Amino acid sequence: MSTISTHVLDTSLGKPASGIPVELEYGGAIVGSGVTDADGRVRDLVASGASLEAGDYRLRFDVSNYFAQTKRDSFYKTITVEFSIAESEHYHVPLLLSPFGYSTYRGS
Repeated sequence: MSTISTHVLDTSLGKPASGIPVELEYGGAIVGSGVTDADGRVRDLVASGASLEAGDYRLRFDVSNYFAQTKRDSFYKTITVEFSIAESEHYHVPLLLSPFGYSTYRGS
């Protein structure tokens, strides 16, 4: 069974980004969601026992309120990361965030 987690780090502050809503999409439908915790993590975006099919997925991070709450302007309102899963395993998709740039990668 595949699982998907994420971790958002605010590189401009050098700390985790908490309180960011995250949605997981597959085939145009939301199949999971969560909000980053105090450590900037959503440990599992899929309900326990649910299975994910191989295919193309999207993670959408709503960063607009995060930057507003930290009283900073941001070029981005939402950030969408598209990726594919093929095998039944754990997928970790971190997001390194700043007000005017971001980076992502497949983590472990």
